[in-house]
Amino acid sequence: MALYSYKAIDKFGKEIKDEIEVASYDEAIKRLRGLGYFPTQITAKRSKAPAYGRAFGAEAKPGFSLSMSLPFLGSAVKPKQITIFTRQLATLIGAGLPLVRSLNILRDQMKQGNFRNIVASIASQVESGSTFSDALLKYPKVFSKLFVNTVKAGETGGVLEVVLTRLADFSEKSEKLRGKIKSALVYPALVITIALGVLSFLLIFVIPKFMELFKELGTELPLPTLMLLRISNFMQHQWIFGIVFMIALVTFYNLLLRLPAFRYAIDKIKLQLPVFGVLIQKVAIARFSRTLGTLISSGVPILQALMITKDTAGNDVIARSLGRVHDSIREGESIASPLAKTKIFPLMVVNMISVGEETGSLDQMLNKVADTYDDEVDTTVGALTSMLEPLLIIFMGLIVGGIVISMFLPLVKLLTTLSA
Repeated sequence: MALYSYKAIDKFGKEIKDEIEVASYDEAIKRLRGLGYFPTQITAKRSKAPAYGRAFGAEAKPGFSLSMSLPFLGSAVKPKQITIFTRQLATLIGAGLPLVRSLNILRDQMKQGNFRNIVASIASQVESGSTFSDALLKYPKVFSKLFVNTVKAGETGGVLEVVLTRLADFSEKSEKLRGKIKSALVYPALVITIALGVLSFLLIFVIPKFMELFKELGTELPLPTLMLLRISNFMQHQWIFGIVFMIALVTFYNLLLRLPAFRYAIDKIKLQLPVFGVLIQKVAIARFSRTLGTLISSGVPILQALMITKDTAGNDVIARSLGRVHDSIREGESIASPLAKTKIFPLMVVNMISVGEETGSLDQMLNKVADTYDDEVDTTVGALTSMLEPLLIIFMGLIVGGIVISMFLPLVKLLTTLSA
């Protein structure tokens, strides 16, 4: 027998806190339900041995709250897993299956891993009386504020299947947009990596051979050749200092990013970059429109929806602008007017949102804006890729050509001297 402390709701809605001595966690649930209670939390008290509770299909052990969150489990969950989970859960609930059974079915078909354990834990918490949104809230590294609040709105309105379908659509479109940007970066990253590899090979293995030749000839070296030889020497004998310096630089930059003023300044510079600034702005507008449209269509109040959208903006300049829009709406203004004052959102976007407000179809208009800007991002990414290809080839040619010229300058000078 083991001693369990519990919290439960009786048939009058009153919360009860007490202890019960039973053989197992399942027996505790059965006994409490037999008493007419609705358990919300059960924690085994005896024994100091650690345990992992019902989330892992084992009996609850003392000292471990079954409703506690396990934040470390969220570190390896991929966005695609969340999207598939959401789509499948919406389908099961739409087929008439209860939430707990749906969660258990999805858990059973998953491979062993972090996400399976999380789903098992959520199913256990819901079975114990917790709401689905409250269970999700305990895994902030896995389920975003957008996800949790949308689910909460669906629970309140009794349309959980609908909001899960919208969340799945939102996730799929967001992943598609992210995929476009990643695929556009693959080629430049590959070219730069090859260029750095070639450069390192020349500096470490080829140039030292020329250095020995120049010493034997005893000729005076021009400045470009001297600089290249010093870089080569550094790469051969002091490369560790270069790595340490780069690590220190990246660490220092990341520390500075924690400062709101510095992060705001960097994000402002990003928006003003030629070509890339336009792309960043379009991606931000698409994300803003899709997020806000999904939240509003799911029944989340406009002020709460704006705050969630602000937190997921991905750019401090845009986030602060949305904060000002939120404050203006709270004071009685419409969304279009303060949005226009930010000077970040184009007039077309503002006008479409204004029409959406006037016609009572704001969510639909926001989704149309998001679709439009998804297409614009696709076009911009394609144009950017086409422009980068020749620029990167020229960049590689200049580097390799500069090295070759620097190495042959002393030989040309020596030949000129001998011929004179």
